[in-house]
Amino acid sequence: MNLGIVFGFSTGLTLASFDDDLEWRVMFSLGLILPVAMIFLVLFVMPESPRWLVAKGRIDDAREILQKIYPTAYDTEPVVQDIQEALEREEAAEHAIGWRVIFSPTPAIRRMLWVGVGTAIAQQAVGIDAIQYYLKDLLDQSGDFTESQENGILLGLGIIKLVFIFVGGKLFDRRGRRPLFFMSLLGMAAATLVISLSFFIATRVSTGFIITGLAFYLAFFSTGMGPGAWLIPSEVFATCIRAKAMSVATFSNRVVATIMSSTFLSTASAMGWGGFFLMLCIICLVVAAFLYFYLPETRGRSLEDMSVYFAEITGDKSILEAEAAILERREKGIEIRGSGGSSRSESGLFQPPEAEMT
Repeated sequence: MNLGIVFGFSTGLTLASFDDDLEWRVMFSLGLILPVAMIFLVLFVMPESPRWLVAKGRIDDAREILQKIYPTAYDTEPVVQDIQEALEREEAAEHAIGWRVIFSPTPAIRRMLWVGVGTAIAQQAVGIDAIQYYLKDLLDQSGDFTESQENGILLGLGIIKLVFIFVGGKLFDRRGRRPLFFMSLLGMAAATLVISLSFFIATRVSTGFIITGLAFYLAFFSTGMGPGAWLIPSEVFATCIRAKAMSVATFSNRVVATIMSSTFLSTASAMGWGGFFLMLCIICLVVAAFLYFYLPETRGRSLEDMSVYFAEITGDKSILEAEAAILERREKGIEIRGSGGSSRSESGLFQPPEAEMT
């Protein structure tokens, strides 16, 4: 997406000399490149999820993928066993089928949905898509620029947003998820406050502050809220709800993006540009407060660990009892059977052998 934004802004600069009738045709033709490249990568490069393979009973295929992911000679058997145990734990906690697992969740799964879906909504609530779509209008409001100057500024802002994605990617694993989110949101709040005050002052000098504020807003977004809003759902949604929960998170994300983008100009006209960015500043602070109370630190924790974590903080006995049964079998030296001997429910999730169930 960020690479596409840079390409989009660069085409405005590159195709400025083209005839208007030809310019839009070339622009749309260039839009074919990245989708075709992504289709190729998905079909021939991206592997299946080991957890999905285990859930479908394809244990040997899961082992093969894990051996490619982990270093050479790494024993992946404990990883397979952890996945199997997690599937058992989640199935024991949730016997509902279809969408009932989302609409009538256990306390632990409800908390997962709050965190994962809430983070996805928060990404768009801070106004990122609306600002990106209307950057040209913002520049028109902030000062008098020629077409080439506008295209140059847009390209520069796009490059800043792209570069800081890599900065965020490195810092997430070093510093943790929570610190990056709070740094991102507080930085965005400060940037939108600067932009708001610049519009209220509306002097010649304020034009530079508006552009600088936009640059810092995009940089701080890419450092935390941008990649983190999709990283967190992938780390907290249990396997039994992953597909449906990610669908809900993505749908909610796009609904909020549509609302923010479609009301951007009318809201800014009603409140004034200064008032609108002051509102975004407040939203950033509200999101920071939400994440402070609800977002756990997921760095260094496997997906299998997260189910137990949410069960502990919510007192979800169904998952905790399943965990106790797993630990009891471990102590007795009873192995959970793999692809040949696994017992599974009709939904495809791992079930312990009947003789071993309490």
